[in-house]
Amino acid sequence: MRNLIYIGLAVVLGLIYSNTTLAESSKSRPNIIFIMADDLGYGDLSCYGQSNFTTPHIDSLANEGMRFTQFYSGSTVCAPTRSTIMTGQHTGHTRVRGNGRKFGEEHIGLKPEDVTIAEVLKEAGYATGIVGKWGLGAEGTNAVPTKKGFDFFYGFLDQHNAHFFYPPYLWKNETKDMFPENDRLGMTGTFAHDRMTEEALGFVERNAENPFFLYLAYTIPHAEMVAPKDSMDQYAGKFGEEKPYKRRSERDYGDQAQPRAAFAAMVTRLDRDIGSLMTRLKELGIDDNTIVMFTSDNGPHAEGGHDYRFFDSNGPLKGLKRDLYEGGIRVPMIVRWPGKVNAGKNSDHIGAHWDFFATCLDLADTKTEAEHDGISFLPELTGKRQKAHDYLYWEFFERGGRQAVRMGNWKGIRYNVNKDPNSPLKLYDLSGDIGEVTDVSDQYPKIVEQIDQHLVNARTESKWFKFNHEKPKKK
Repeated sequence: MRNLIYIGLAVVLGLIYSNTTLAESSKSRPNIIFIMADDLGYGDLSCYGQSNFTTPHIDSLANEGMRFTQFYSGSTVCAPTRSTIMTGQHTGHTRVRGNGRKFGEEHIGLKPEDVTIAEVLKEAGYATGIVGKWGLGAEGTNAVPTKKGFDFFYGFLDQHNAHFFYPPYLWKNETKDMFPENDRLGMTGTFAHDRMTEEALGFVERNAENPFFLYLAYTIPHAEMVAPKDSMDQYAGKFGEEKPYKRRSERDYGDQAQPRAAFAAMVTRLDRDIGSLMTRLKELGIDDNTIVMFTSDNGPHAEGGHDYRFFDSNGPLKGLKRDLYEGGIRVPMIVRWPGKVNAGKNSDHIGAHWDFFATCLDLADTKTEAEHDGISFLPELTGKRQKAHDYLYWEFFERGGRQAVRMGNWKGIRYNVNKDPNSPLKLYDLSGDIGEVTDVSDQYPKIVEQIDQHLVNARTESKWFKFNHEKPKKK
């Protein structure tokens, strides 16, 4: 009898210890907020050189955290970038490598075997939410956010619908939140970005007592140049004579008499709402235990009347969205975590969006058997020895097919891959040529040969996104 009592007491104490340890572990693991703007260029924030308007709240993230100067997007357009973030695999391996929505009758999207970081974090005890653009699976498929690890979803499933800021509806989990008051062509009603901000704040409030992961994938400042009147009034007439943008069809972006003013208004509204989020974290008492990352999905666009030249949106970089030159893929990256990340530090660590997966594994102190290409940059954030990539790889299927590799300070680019697998590889030394002006491929044949091998070996074939690819012939 006495032995049974001892055994029972041991079981009870064990359960108490186990639950206490789990609770302490949960409290020690940080909340993770990953904020991603849409088509925001390297030069579109005042902390990265923008001088036509200011972004004080995002600048505060940089002043209170770490600002990366050599960080890269997963791709040069939105859907594959999102796939690299979710799976931790670069575009030579990840499932979604382009913006197409269908392959014949088959929807393009993640498969059940594609493990997302949301699935991993949920298994580790995190509440998981996405607000904004998904772009990795269509309605009625197994690739919607709520079937890929997210407890909560609010926003756009499809990247095409996300082109517009006054849509007829947004998705809330797997039902439509209708906006009968919205006039998409007239651009009036409920501004989608504002609803996203409300839902993001709500998710944080509901989960303030538990570790959570919020993926806040805003659609500003993509494509349609429009903002509510209170933001437009800040910049109306401020940027000189404007070239109005006129809608070409009902499916096109909306008319905008002042696209420069609209762009500044959009980014300013984005900045304002990030400020609101940071304020809410402080009010809830969870600011110190929340790591916040801010980035963009690719380089700046030239759509809807956006005057990227006026704003110098790509800064000192060459190229735009859809390019694999630096301007298409080098993006802002800011990380803030009070007491853990050294305030005001600039980092030249070379990283990419697919590193987010590995970094979250470290942050959550968890593991997965899922294959990924990332390297955690948590050591860089916390002042420890940081492992470097041997190389970074990108591929893109529009405009003849494009590939790029960054290997140390070397950058190799091959365009028109589908037309000519042996098209010339251009080589740049980014240590002294950040604008990729001078092709030095003739001077460094061995470097060209190494990069050629990466262009072949870094990828697996995809039935959806194919290259007419052959091993490049030696010159």
